[in-house]
Amino acid sequence: MEITGGCYCKKIRYTFQGDVAAAMQCHCRECQYITGGNPNVLVLITEKDLSYTSGEENIASFTRDDIPDAVTRLFCSNCGTSLGTKPPRLAGSIALKVGTIDDPSFFSPSVAIFTKDMQSFHHIPDDLPSFEATPG
Repeated sequence: MEITGGCYCKKIRYTFQGDVAAAMQCHCRECQYITGGNPNVLVLITEKDLSYTSGEENIASFTRDDIPDAVTRLFCSNCGTSLGTKPPRLAGSIALKVGTIDDPSFFSPSVAIFTKDMQSFHHIPDDLPSFEATPG
């Protein structure tokens, strides 16, 4: 699958050519901070199949140092768009934010995770497998 996208100000542009490993909703409290209150919707991809076509120098990162196995969050240093997350338990992977994809119409989540943190205004389709944390 080929995916193209970038940040809101268009300084950062990327392309991905490969298989999407997973498509999900994450309801964890940390993702709610990043999204402004909603679940995060993302596709899990391999980092080696992602390339930046412009603006790589504008990518900033943040990793909390007060929690174990903290993810590294990637964002645009100009407009603040959250681009993706590098989960340490899935080395070599990036959780790419669906909102940064040029044509996200292909997205259909296969799972909802961290529903223990879900808010009453979040929606999970009735037929979507859901887990209080990460499955397995």
